[in-house]
Amino acid sequence: MKLYQRKANDLAPLGQADPYMIKAGDGRYYLYASGGEGPQLYSSDHLKESWKYEGRCLDMTGQKECWAPSVIELDGKYYMYYSCLDADCEDEHGQTMRVAVSDSPSGMFKQVKKLLPPFSIDAHAVKTPSGLYLFYCNNDYEAERAGTFIQCDKLTDPYTLERKPVAVVRPTIDEEIYQKDRFKKGQHWHTIEGAFYFYKEGTHYLMYSGACYQNPTYFIGYSIAHGPEDADLRTLPWTKYPDDHTYAPLLFKTKEIEGMGHNSVIFDDGKAYIVYHGRDNVEHDPAVTEDLRCARIDELKIDGDVLSVTPTV
Repeated sequence: MKLYQRKANDLAPLGQADPYMIKAGDGRYYLYASGGEGPQLYSSDHLKESWKYEGRCLDMTGQKECWAPSVIELDGKYYMYYSCLDADCEDEHGQTMRVAVSDSPSGMFKQVKKLLPPFSIDAHAVKTPSGLYLFYCNNDYEAERAGTFIQCDKLTDPYTLERKPVAVVRPTIDEEIYQKDRFKKGQHWHTIEGAFYFYKEGTHYLMYSGACYQNPTYFIGYSIAHGPEDADLRTLPWTKYPDDHTYAPLLFKTKEIEGMGHNSVIFDDGKAYIVYHGRDNVEHDPAVTEDLRCARIDELKIDGDVLSVTPTV
């Protein structure tokens, strides 16, 4: 189901791409989304309804084109991991991973530091019994399946990476092709992005999006690894579910919704919910002519290694 629909005279942007949701210490739910002029912020007292657009929540001085903000609370402060271009940069692949901090989940967040060189996008910071980790994406132009892939590194503090990253999910199938012959003839560009990690009862889950959000094969998938909760996440034997060579999406195009991807997960009242973007299928509704990737939420079922979700309109 959609979380927020723009209404007449509404100041909110058209959609909520790359939605990331948290429940803060004040009991409110906060949702952050990509935005060219800065990350969008929405809030609600209810998980599935009454969402309010709060505006932009990051001081964008010297920056532009904010992608995929994610927020974690640590010791009473809120840290936003996101990627942006420098204000004078004209290269889309100049996206650089950064960290900003605020005393409140509603901001205003202030940039503290660039964490990685370009190209680096789609962060998810997680705290586990073995420490603080950052999942993020880089490009590999020389791999057999060239493209964007997910790495994991350890944070020694919220502002500092250990600089010992490990590749945890790489492209392995044709359905993950972003664009054929993208940078040079004969080399198809693949994309694995939008990492989201969680742990439950002996299984580590790493969710991701594959291909281009405009492609018919665009999907949400996941990798699994078995091990103790306090394992170093870089050492786990990550394997795509059900295996590295089978296209078995958790979410992908339906009759009513397309472009489903880039998710977060929130646990609330004993249930798990997946928050993701999707747009009304243009073929299903000819009135929809723009890429309106709205934030959506559905219950996520977890049964051992198997995740399942039934998208609702």
